[in-house]
Amino acid sequence: MSIRLRLTAWYSGILAAVLIFWGVVIYAFVYFNTYNEVEQQLREKSLRITEQIGVNPLSQALDLDPFAESQLQEAQIYIQLVDYQTGSFKLSGNLEKAGITFPIVNIHNIRHEIGISKINVEGIPFLVNQQALSLQGTNEIRGLLQVGANVSSQERLLEALRNILILGWLVAMALAITSGLILARKSMRPLVNVIDAANQIQSGDDLSVRIQYNGPKDEIGRLIETVNNMLERTELSFRGLEETNAAQRRFVSDASHELRTPLTTIRGNVDFLKKLWDQEDAERPNLDEDTIKQMSLEAIEDMADEGKRMSRLISDMLSLARADTGQRIELNPIPLQILVQEVARRAQFLDRQADWRPGDLSILNGIYVNGSKDYLQQMLFIFIENAFKYTPEGSVTLDAVLYKGQVGLRISDTGIGMERDQVPFIFDRFYRADESRGATPGIGLGLSIAKWIIEEHNGSVEVVTRRGEGTTFIIWLPVVFAPPIE
Repeated sequence: MSIRLRLTAWYSGILAAVLIFWGVVIYAFVYFNTYNEVEQQLREKSLRITEQIGVNPLSQALDLDPFAESQLQEAQIYIQLVDYQTGSFKLSGNLEKAGITFPIVNIHNIRHEIGISKINVEGIPFLVNQQALSLQGTNEIRGLLQVGANVSSQERLLEALRNILILGWLVAMALAITSGLILARKSMRPLVNVIDAANQIQSGDDLSVRIQYNGPKDEIGRLIETVNNMLERTELSFRGLEETNAAQRRFVSDASHELRTPLTTIRGNVDFLKKLWDQEDAERPNLDEDTIKQMSLEAIEDMADEGKRMSRLISDMLSLARADTGQRIELNPIPLQILVQEVARRAQFLDRQADWRPGDLSILNGIYVNGSKDYLQQMLFIFIENAFKYTPEGSVTLDAVLYKGQVGLRISDTGIGMERDQVPFIFDRFYRADESRGATPGIGLGLSIAKWIIEEHNGSVEVVTRRGEGTTFIIWLPVVFAPPIE
Protein backbone atom coordinates (compact mmCIF):
# COMPACT_ATOMS: atom_id res chain seq x y z
CA MET A 1 0.00 0.00 0.00
CA SER A 2 1.34 3.42 -0.93
CA ILE A 3 2.01 6.15 1.61
CA ARG A 4 -0.87 8.16 0.18
CA LEU A 5 -3.37 5.36 0.82
CA ARG A 6 -1.91 4.69 4.27
CA LEU A 7 -2.22 8.35 5.22
CA THR A 8 -5.80 8.43 3.97
CA ALA A 9 -6.64 5.21 5.83
CA TRP A 10 -5.16 6.49 9.08
CA TYR A 11 -6.84 9.87 8.74
CA SER A 12 -10.22 8.33 7.86
CA GLY A 13 -9.97 5.68 10.59
CA ILE A 14 -9.20 8.22 13.29
CA LEU A 15 -11.97 10.51 12.06
CA ALA A 16 -14.44 7.59 11.97
CA ALA A 17 -13.57 6.62 15.56
CA VAL A 18 -13.93 10.23 16.75
CA LEU A 19 -17.27 10.65 14.98
CA ILE A 20 -18.59 7.37 16.41
CA PHE A 21 -17.47 8.33 19.90
CA TRP A 22 -19.13 11.74 19.78
CA GLY A 23 -22.23 10.28 18.09
CA VAL A 24 -22.61 7.80 20.95
CA VAL A 25 -22.06 10.57 23.51
CA ILE A 26 -24.64 12.87 21.86
CA TYR A 27 -27.21 10.07 21.50
CA ALA A 28 -26.71 8.93 25.09
CA PHE A 29 -27.05 12.52 26.34
CA VAL A 30 -30.27 13.14 24.40
CA TYR A 31 -31.67 9.71 25.36
CA PHE A 32 -30.94 10.23 29.04
CA ASN A 33 -32.40 13.72 29.17
CA THR A 34 -35.46 12.76 27.10
CA TYR A 35 -36.48 9.76 29.23
CA ASN A 36 -35.25 11.16 32.52
CA GLU A 37 -37.91 13.87 32.43
CA VAL A 38 -40.64 11.34 31.61
CA GLU A 39 -39.44 8.97 34.35
CA GLN A 40 -39.51 11.82 36.87
CA GLN A 41 -43.11 12.65 35.92
CA LEU A 42 -44.11 8.99 36.28
CA ARG A 43 -42.61 8.73 39.78
CA GLU A 44 -44.29 11.95 40.92
CA LYS A 45 -47.64 10.84 39.45
CA SER A 46 -47.36 7.41 41.12
CA LEU A 47 -46.70 9.02 44.51
CA ARG A 48 -49.66 11.39 44.18
CA ILE A 49 -52.01 8.57 43.15
CA THR A 50 -51.03 6.33 46.06
CA GLU A 51 -51.65 9.20 48.44
CA GLN A 52 -55.05 10.00 46.78
CA ILE A 53 -56.52 6.51 46.69
CA GLY A 54 -55.69 5.92 50.37
CA VAL A 55 -53.47 2.90 49.92
CA ASN A 56 -50.18 2.25 51.72
CA PRO A 57 -49.54 3.77 54.15
CA LEU A 58 -52.74 5.77 54.76
CA SER A 59 -55.50 3.14 55.14
CA GLN A 60 -56.18 -0.52 55.86
CA ALA A 61 -58.42 -1.13 52.83
CA LEU A 62 -57.72 -0.77 49.15
CA ASP A 63 -59.94 2.05 47.90
CA LEU A 64 -60.94 1.71 44.25
CA ASP A 65 -62.94 4.91 44.06
CA PRO A 66 -62.82 6.62 40.71
CA PHE A 67 -59.84 8.89 40.03
CA ALA A 68 -60.30 12.59 39.88
CA GLU A 69 -61.02 13.68 36.35
CA SER A 70 -58.19 16.22 36.45
CA GLN A 71 -55.78 13.40 37.17
CA LEU A 72 -57.11 11.25 34.36
CA GLN A 73 -56.92 13.92 31.69
CA GLU A 74 -53.37 15.16 32.29
CA ALA A 75 -51.18 15.17 29.24
CA GLN A 76 -50.29 11.69 27.92
CA ILE A 77 -50.31 10.05 31.34
CA TYR A 78 -52.17 6.70 31.49
CA ILE A 79 -53.13 5.00 34.74
CA GLN A 80 -54.13 1.41 35.42
CA LEU A 81 -54.99 0.17 38.94
CA VAL A 82 -55.26 -3.62 39.52
CA ASP A 83 -56.79 -5.37 42.56
CA TYR A 84 -55.33 -8.89 42.82
CA GLN A 85 -57.86 -9.94 45.49
CA THR A 86 -60.96 -9.26 43.42
CA GLY A 87 -59.36 -9.52 39.99
CA SER A 88 -60.78 -6.12 39.01
CA PHE A 89 -58.82 -3.22 37.54
CA LYS A 90 -59.55 0.42 36.93
CA LEU A 91 -58.36 2.48 33.96
CA SER A 92 -57.93 6.19 33.48
CA GLY A 93 -60.31 7.81 31.03
CA ASN A 94 -57.74 8.35 28.30
CA LEU A 95 -56.61 4.72 28.58
CA GLU A 96 -60.21 3.54 28.21
CA LYS A 97 -60.71 5.87 25.30
CA ALA A 98 -57.65 4.46 23.59
CA GLY A 99 -59.10 0.98 24.08
CA ILE A 100 -55.90 -0.53 25.41
CA THR A 101 -54.67 -1.95 28.72
CA PHE A 102 -51.22 -2.47 30.14
CA PRO A 103 -50.11 -6.09 30.55
CA ILE A 104 -50.87 -7.23 34.11
CA VAL A 105 -47.89 -8.59 36.00
CA ASN A 106 -48.31 -11.95 37.70
CA ILE A 107 -48.43 -11.46 41.46
CA HIS A 108 -45.74 -14.10 41.96
CA ASN A 109 -43.31 -12.17 39.73
CA ILE A 110 -44.29 -8.70 40.81
CA ARG A 111 -41.19 -8.11 42.93
CA HIS A 112 -39.03 -8.63 39.82
CA GLU A 113 -41.19 -6.47 37.56
CA ILE A 114 -41.68 -3.36 39.69
CA GLY A 115 -39.97 -0.17 38.58
CA ILE A 116 -39.88 1.71 35.31
CA SER A 117 -39.72 -0.28 32.06
CA LYS A 118 -40.53 0.22 28.43
CA ILE A 119 -43.31 -1.84 26.88
CA ASN A 120 -45.16 -1.89 23.57
CA VAL A 121 -48.93 -2.10 23.58
CA GLU A 122 -50.48 -2.65 20.15
CA GLY A 123 -47.43 -1.05 18.52
CA ILE A 124 -47.47 2.01 20.76
CA PRO A 125 -44.37 2.51 22.94
CA PHE A 126 -45.02 3.27 26.61
CA LEU A 127 -42.76 4.00 29.51
CA VAL A 128 -44.53 2.44 32.56
CA ASN A 129 -43.80 2.77 36.24
CA GLN A 130 -45.16 -0.34 37.99
CA GLN A 131 -45.62 -0.15 41.77
CA ALA A 132 -46.89 -2.91 44.08
CA LEU A 133 -49.61 -1.88 46.57
CA SER A 134 -49.91 -3.41 50.04
CA LEU A 135 -51.78 -2.64 53.26
CA GLN A 136 -50.12 -0.60 55.94
CA GLY A 137 -48.06 -2.62 58.36
CA THR A 138 -48.10 -5.80 56.21
CA ASN A 139 -46.05 -7.21 53.36
CA GLU A 140 -49.10 -8.67 51.62
CA ILE A 141 -49.43 -7.36 48.09
CA ARG A 142 -53.01 -6.35 47.33
CA GLY A 143 -52.74 -4.51 44.07
CA LEU A 144 -50.65 -3.06 41.28
CA LEU A 145 -50.40 0.55 40.18
CA GLN A 146 -49.25 1.10 36.61
CA VAL A 147 -48.58 4.70 35.53
CA GLY A 148 -47.44 5.01 31.95
CA ALA A 149 -46.59 7.66 29.40
CA ASN A 150 -46.81 7.50 25.63
CA VAL A 151 -43.23 8.00 24.39
CA SER A 152 -43.96 7.87 20.67
CA SER A 153 -42.72 11.44 20.19
CA GLN A 154 -39.54 10.67 22.10
CA GLU A 155 -38.96 7.53 20.04
CA ARG A 156 -39.48 9.48 16.83
CA LEU A 157 -37.02 12.11 18.06
CA LEU A 158 -34.40 9.49 18.94
CA GLU A 159 -34.92 7.65 15.65
CA ALA A 160 -34.49 10.90 13.74
CA LEU A 161 -31.37 11.62 15.78
CA ARG A 162 -30.01 8.12 14.98
CA ASN A 163 -30.68 8.61 11.28
CA ILE A 164 -29.04 12.04 11.30
CA LEU A 165 -25.98 10.72 13.13
CA ILE A 166 -25.61 7.69 10.82
CA LEU A 167 -26.20 9.71 7.65
CA GLY A 168 -23.89 12.47 8.88
CA TRP A 169 -21.23 9.87 9.69
CA LEU A 170 -21.49 8.35 6.21
CA VAL A 171 -21.37 11.75 4.50
CA ALA A 172 -18.47 12.88 6.68
CA MET A 173 -16.54 9.68 5.95
CA ALA A 174 -17.16 9.98 2.23
CA LEU A 175 -15.97 13.59 2.25
CA ALA A 176 -13.03 12.67 4.50
CA ILE A 177 -11.87 9.84 2.26
CA THR A 178 -12.27 11.90 -0.91
CA SER A 179 -10.60 15.00 0.49
CA GLY A 180 -7.97 12.85 2.19
CA LEU A 181 -7.00 11.23 -1.10
CA ILE A 182 -6.88 14.63 -2.84
CA LEU A 183 -4.86 16.27 -0.05
CA ALA A 184 -2.55 13.26 0.30
CA ARG A 185 -1.93 13.26 -3.45
CA LYS A 186 -1.22 16.99 -3.37
CA SER A 187 1.02 16.65 -0.33
CA MET A 188 2.90 13.70 -1.81
CA ARG A 189 3.41 15.39 -5.18
CA PRO A 190 6.74 16.96 -4.07
CA LEU A 191 7.95 13.52 -2.99
CA VAL A 192 7.00 12.17 -6.40
CA ASN A 193 9.09 14.99 -7.89
CA VAL A 194 11.99 13.85 -5.67
CA ILE A 195 11.63 10.30 -6.98
CA ASP A 196 11.41 11.52 -10.59
CA ALA A 197 14.52 13.67 -10.14
CA ALA A 198 16.41 10.77 -8.54
CA ASN A 199 15.39 8.47 -11.38
CA GLN A 200 16.42 11.08 -13.93
CA ILE A 201 19.84 11.39 -12.30
CA GLN A 202 20.15 7.61 -12.03
CA SER A 203 19.27 7.03 -15.67
CA GLY A 204 21.52 9.80 -16.99
CA ASP A 205 24.65 11.82 -16.28
CA ASP A 206 22.97 15.17 -15.63
CA LEU A 207 23.68 16.08 -12.01
CA SER A 208 22.39 19.62 -12.47
CA VAL A 209 18.75 18.48 -12.03
CA ARG A 210 17.01 20.22 -9.13
CA ILE A 211 13.54 19.74 -7.66
CA GLN A 212 11.23 22.68 -8.25
CA TYR A 213 9.13 23.55 -5.19
CA ASN A 214 7.16 26.72 -4.45
CA GLY A 215 5.29 25.54 -1.36
CA PRO A 216 5.67 26.49 2.29
CA LYS A 217 8.73 25.78 4.41
CA ASP A 218 7.17 22.75 6.06
CA GLU A 219 8.69 19.29 6.52
CA ILE A 220 8.38 18.51 2.81
CA GLY A 221 9.82 21.92 1.90
CA ARG A 222 12.81 21.31 4.17
CA LEU A 223 13.19 17.80 2.78
CA ILE A 224 13.28 19.08 -0.80
CA GLU A 225 15.74 21.81 0.22
CA THR A 226 17.94 19.16 1.84
CA VAL A 227 17.72 16.94 -1.25
CA ASN A 228 18.60 19.89 -3.52
CA ASN A 229 21.57 20.73 -1.29
CA MET A 230 22.61 17.09 -1.37
CA LEU A 231 22.35 17.05 -5.17
CA GLU A 232 24.41 20.23 -5.34
CA ARG A 233 27.10 18.75 -3.09
CA THR A 234 27.00 15.53 -5.11
CA GLU A 235 27.44 17.51 -8.32
CA LEU A 236 30.34 19.48 -6.83
CA SER A 237 31.90 16.27 -5.51
CA PHE A 238 31.48 14.58 -8.87
CA ARG A 239 32.99 17.52 -10.68
CA GLY A 240 35.81 17.60 -8.14
CA LEU A 241 36.32 13.88 -8.69
CA GLU A 242 36.43 14.41 -12.43
CA GLU A 243 38.94 17.23 -11.99
CA THR A 244 40.97 15.03 -9.63
CA ASN A 245 40.93 12.19 -12.13
CA ALA A 246 41.95 14.57 -14.89
CA ALA A 247 44.74 15.92 -12.67
CA GLN A 248 45.86 12.39 -11.87
CA ARG A 249 45.91 11.52 -15.55
CA ARG A 250 47.97 14.63 -16.25
CA PHE A 251 50.18 13.75 -13.29
CA VAL A 252 50.79 10.21 -14.57
CA SER A 253 51.37 11.53 -18.09
CA ASP A 254 53.82 14.19 -16.92
CA ALA A 255 55.55 11.77 -14.56
CA SER A 256 55.89 9.27 -17.39
CA HIS A 257 57.32 12.01 -19.59
CA GLU A 258 59.77 13.15 -16.92
CA LEU A 259 60.88 9.58 -16.17
CA ARG A 260 61.22 8.67 -19.82
CA THR A 261 64.00 11.19 -20.44
CA PRO A 262 66.46 9.96 -17.75
CA LEU A 263 65.61 6.34 -18.49
CA THR A 264 66.30 6.91 -22.17
CA THR A 265 69.60 8.60 -21.31
CA ILE A 266 70.62 5.80 -18.96
CA ARG A 267 69.64 3.11 -21.44
CA GLY A 268 71.52 4.87 -24.25
CA ASN A 269 74.64 5.19 -22.13
CA VAL A 270 74.39 1.54 -21.09
CA ASP A 271 74.17 0.47 -24.74
CA PHE A 272 77.06 2.76 -25.58
CA LEU A 273 79.22 1.31 -22.77
CA LYS A 274 78.33 -2.21 -23.85
CA LYS A 275 79.52 -1.50 -27.39
CA LEU A 276 82.55 0.35 -26.10
CA TRP A 277 83.79 -2.53 -23.97
CA ASP A 278 82.53 -5.52 -25.93
CA GLN A 279 85.63 -6.89 -27.62
CA GLU A 280 83.60 -9.10 -29.96
CA ASP A 281 81.18 -6.42 -31.12
CA ALA A 282 81.78 -5.65 -34.77
CA GLU A 283 80.46 -2.09 -34.26
CA ARG A 284 82.91 -1.39 -31.43
CA PRO A 285 84.70 1.92 -32.16
CA ASN A 286 88.42 1.69 -32.80
CA LEU A 287 89.72 3.93 -30.03
CA ASP A 288 92.67 3.88 -27.74
CA GLU A 289 92.24 2.78 -24.14
CA ASP A 290 92.53 6.29 -22.61
CA THR A 291 89.81 7.62 -24.88
CA ILE A 292 87.56 4.68 -24.04
CA LYS A 293 88.09 5.29 -20.32
CA GLN A 294 87.32 9.00 -20.71
CA MET A 295 84.16 8.33 -22.69
CA SER A 296 83.09 5.65 -20.20
CA LEU A 297 83.59 8.05 -17.31
CA GLU A 298 81.45 10.68 -19.05
CA ALA A 299 78.72 8.13 -19.71
CA ILE A 300 78.79 6.99 -16.08
CA GLU A 301 78.56 10.62 -14.89
CA ASP A 302 75.58 11.16 -17.16
CA MET A 303 73.90 8.09 -15.73
CA ALA A 304 74.66 9.24 -12.18
CA ASP A 305 73.14 12.66 -12.88
CA GLU A 306 70.03 11.10 -14.39
CA GLY A 307 69.81 8.72 -11.43
CA LYS A 308 69.91 11.68 -9.03
CA ARG A 309 67.25 13.38 -11.10
CA MET A 310 65.05 10.30 -10.92
CA SER A 311 65.67 10.06 -7.18
CA ARG A 312 64.58 13.67 -6.67
CA LEU A 313 61.53 13.12 -8.87
CA ILE A 314 60.48 10.01 -6.94
CA SER A 315 61.09 11.78 -3.61
CA ASP A 316 58.94 14.72 -4.71
CA MET A 317 56.22 12.40 -5.98
CA LEU A 318 56.22 10.56 -2.64
CA SER A 319 55.79 13.89 -0.82
CA LEU A 320 52.83 14.78 -3.02
CA ALA A 321 51.40 11.29 -2.60
CA ARG A 322 51.51 11.79 1.18
CA ALA A 323 49.68 15.07 0.70
CA ASP A 324 47.04 13.37 -1.46
CA THR A 325 46.43 10.70 1.21
CA GLY A 326 45.74 13.40 3.80
CA GLN A 327 48.93 12.95 5.80
CA ARG A 328 49.26 15.72 8.35
CA ILE A 329 52.48 17.38 9.47
CA GLU A 330 53.12 17.34 13.22
CA LEU A 331 53.35 20.94 14.41
CA ASN A 332 55.40 22.15 17.38
CA PRO A 333 56.59 25.61 18.50
CA ILE A 334 59.67 26.53 16.45
CA PRO A 335 61.93 29.57 17.00
CA LEU A 336 61.72 31.16 13.58
CA GLN A 337 64.89 33.30 13.72
CA ILE A 338 67.18 30.32 14.30
CA LEU A 339 65.50 28.31 11.53
CA VAL A 340 65.64 31.10 8.91
CA GLN A 341 69.25 32.03 9.77
CA GLU A 342 70.27 28.39 9.30
CA VAL A 343 68.57 28.33 5.89
CA ALA A 344 70.23 31.62 4.91
CA ARG A 345 73.65 30.26 5.89
CA ARG A 346 73.26 27.02 3.95
CA ALA A 347 71.72 28.71 0.90
CA GLN A 348 75.01 30.35 0.00
CA PHE A 349 76.43 26.94 -0.90
CA LEU A 350 73.70 26.15 -3.48
CA ASP A 351 74.47 26.16 -7.20
CA ARG A 352 73.80 29.69 -8.37
CA GLN A 353 74.88 32.49 -10.63
CA ALA A 354 73.05 35.30 -8.80
CA ASP A 355 74.25 37.04 -5.65
CA TRP A 356 72.81 35.79 -2.38
CA ARG A 357 71.80 38.69 -0.12
CA PRO A 358 70.03 37.71 3.09
CA GLY A 359 68.52 40.75 4.81
CA ASP A 360 68.19 41.71 8.45
CA LEU A 361 66.42 38.84 10.21
CA SER A 362 66.56 40.32 13.73
CA ILE A 363 62.87 41.15 13.44
CA LEU A 364 62.25 37.42 13.94
CA ASN A 365 63.82 37.49 17.41
CA GLY A 366 61.37 36.03 19.95
CA ILE A 367 58.88 34.90 17.29
CA TYR A 368 57.74 31.30 17.26
CA VAL A 369 55.58 29.49 14.76
CA ASN A 370 53.77 26.18 15.13
CA GLY A 371 55.41 24.01 12.53
CA SER A 372 57.91 21.35 11.56
CA LYS A 373 61.53 22.40 11.29
CA ASP A 374 62.40 19.96 8.48
CA TYR A 375 59.36 20.81 6.36
CA LEU A 376 59.77 24.57 6.85
CA GLN A 377 63.42 24.35 5.78
CA GLN A 378 62.43 22.24 2.77
CA MET A 379 59.82 24.82 1.80
CA LEU A 380 62.28 27.74 2.07
CA PHE A 381 64.95 25.90 0.07
CA ILE A 382 62.39 25.20 -2.68
CA PHE A 383 61.67 28.92 -3.08
CA ILE A 384 65.36 29.89 -2.83
CA GLU A 385 66.49 27.24 -5.35
CA ASN A 386 63.68 28.28 -7.64
CA ALA A 387 64.85 31.90 -7.40
CA PHE A 388 68.46 30.93 -8.18
CA LYS A 389 67.27 28.77 -11.08
CA TYR A 390 65.43 31.62 -12.82
CA THR A 391 67.94 34.36 -12.01
CA PRO A 392 70.90 33.94 -14.39
CA GLU A 393 72.28 37.26 -13.18
CA GLY A 394 71.34 39.75 -10.50
CA SER A 395 70.51 38.93 -6.89
CA VAL A 396 68.25 36.92 -4.61
CA THR A 397 67.27 38.31 -1.20
CA LEU A 398 65.63 36.91 1.94
CA ASP A 399 64.05 39.04 4.65
CA ALA A 400 61.00 39.08 6.93
CA VAL A 401 58.04 41.34 7.76
CA LEU A 402 55.38 41.35 10.48
CA TYR A 403 51.73 42.22 9.85
CA LYS A 404 48.63 41.66 11.99
CA GLY A 405 49.78 38.59 13.89
CA GLN A 406 51.50 37.00 10.91
CA VAL A 407 55.10 36.79 9.83
CA GLY A 408 56.00 37.05 6.16
CA LEU A 409 59.15 35.40 4.84
CA ARG A 410 59.97 37.31 1.65
CA ILE A 411 62.15 35.79 -1.08
CA SER A 412 62.82 38.15 -3.99
CA ASP A 413 64.85 37.80 -7.15
CA THR A 414 65.73 39.97 -10.13
CA GLY A 415 65.37 37.11 -12.60
CA ILE A 416 63.29 36.52 -15.69
CA GLY A 417 59.92 36.86 -13.93
CA MET A 418 56.59 35.66 -15.31
CA GLU A 419 53.51 36.89 -17.09
CA ARG A 420 50.52 37.62 -14.86
CA ASP A 421 48.37 34.93 -16.52
CA GLN A 422 50.95 32.28 -15.58
CA VAL A 423 50.75 32.94 -11.83
CA PRO A 424 47.59 30.86 -11.14
CA PHE A 425 49.28 27.75 -12.56
CA ILE A 426 52.77 27.88 -11.03
CA PHE A 427 51.73 25.68 -8.09
CA ASP A 428 50.28 22.98 -10.36
CA ARG A 429 52.23 19.78 -10.59
CA PHE A 430 54.72 19.59 -13.45
CA TYR A 431 53.78 23.08 -14.58
CA ARG A 432 56.61 25.13 -16.02
CA ALA A 433 56.46 28.16 -18.25
CA ASP A 434 56.87 27.17 -21.88
CA GLU A 435 59.80 29.51 -22.31
CA SER A 436 61.71 27.86 -19.49
CA ARG A 437 60.85 24.22 -20.15
CA GLY A 438 63.95 22.45 -21.27
CA ALA A 439 66.13 25.54 -20.94
CA THR A 440 66.00 25.53 -17.12
CA PRO A 441 66.55 22.31 -15.16
CA GLY A 442 63.73 21.03 -13.01
CA ILE A 443 60.66 18.84 -13.03
CA GLY A 444 57.97 21.27 -11.89
CA LEU A 445 57.03 19.69 -8.54
CA GLY A 446 58.86 21.93 -6.09
CA LEU A 447 56.27 24.69 -5.81
CA SER A 448 53.45 22.12 -5.47
CA ILE A 449 55.26 20.59 -2.50
CA ALA A 450 55.95 24.05 -1.05
CA LYS A 451 52.28 25.01 -1.28
CA TRP A 452 51.26 21.80 0.52
CA ILE A 453 53.73 22.53 3.33
CA ILE A 454 52.42 26.10 3.66
CA GLU A 455 48.81 24.94 3.82
CA GLU A 456 49.70 22.32 6.45
CA HIS A 457 51.15 25.18 8.54
CA ASN A 458 47.88 27.17 8.16
CA GLY A 459 49.71 29.74 6.06
CA SER A 460 49.39 31.33 2.66
CA VAL A 461 51.67 32.51 -0.14
CA GLU A 462 51.64 35.78 -2.03
CA VAL A 463 53.22 36.20 -5.48
CA VAL A 464 54.32 39.46 -7.12
CA THR A 465 55.98 39.14 -10.51
CA ARG A 466 56.56 40.88 -13.82
CA ARG A 467 58.17 39.61 -16.98
CA GLY A 468 61.87 40.60 -17.09
CA GLU A 469 61.81 42.26 -13.64
CA GLY A 470 61.87 39.29 -11.27
CA THR A 471 59.54 37.57 -8.81
CA THR A 472 58.78 37.96 -5.11
CA PHE A 473 57.25 35.23 -2.95
CA ILE A 474 55.93 36.10 0.53
CA ILE A 475 55.12 33.15 2.75
CA TRP A 476 52.69 34.19 5.51
CA LEU A 477 52.59 32.10 8.69
CA PRO A 478 50.64 32.64 11.96
CA VAL A 479 53.03 33.42 14.80
CA VAL A 480 53.34 32.80 18.53
CA PHE A 481 55.12 35.57 20.42
CA ALA A 482 57.65 34.63 23.14
CA PRO A 483 60.32 36.50 25.19
CA PRO A 484 63.28 37.65 23.06
CA ILE A 485 66.21 35.25 22.76
CA GLU A 486 69.23 36.52 24.73
